[in-house]
Amino acid sequence: MKVFLASALLSMTAATANPAAINIVGDAIVTPLTTTPGDTARGAAIVANRQIGLCVLCHQLPSDNKSQGNIATSIAGAGSRWSAAQLRLRLVDSRRLDPASVMPAYHRVDGLTRVANAYQGKSILDAQQIEDVVAYLVTLK
Repeated sequence: MKVFLASALLSMTAATANPAAINIVGDAIVTPLTTTPGDTARGAAIVANRQIGLCVLCHQLPSDNKSQGNIATSIAGAGSRWSAAQLRLRLVDSRRLDPASVMPAYHRVDGLTRVANAYQGKSILDAQQIEDVVAYLVTLK
């Protein structure tokens, strides 16, 4: 599974990133990564997209789509389980909370290993995409 995820991540178009100074407080990133609020519709589209977010490879969505993953926590109810700040950290770099996590660091660019040269210094999702996904996930109560 790890090999498949790595291949999928390397084959997609990485969003260029210049991550701002991120202030982690406990298990959360309290300050949004952008000044523009996240858009729930764009966030839902990213989560469901198999080439951008890749979330459905591991997570189940609150939908009838049968081709979803089942090896990770369901996304249904994410907004009841975690705050926007907690979700933001889980997306930016889930390994800060669980070093053994297989979930990719969607916005971290430093300290990563086995990253193809073409993707060095680039994040999977840019700051606005992170905020869009957070905006969507907090609606899932």
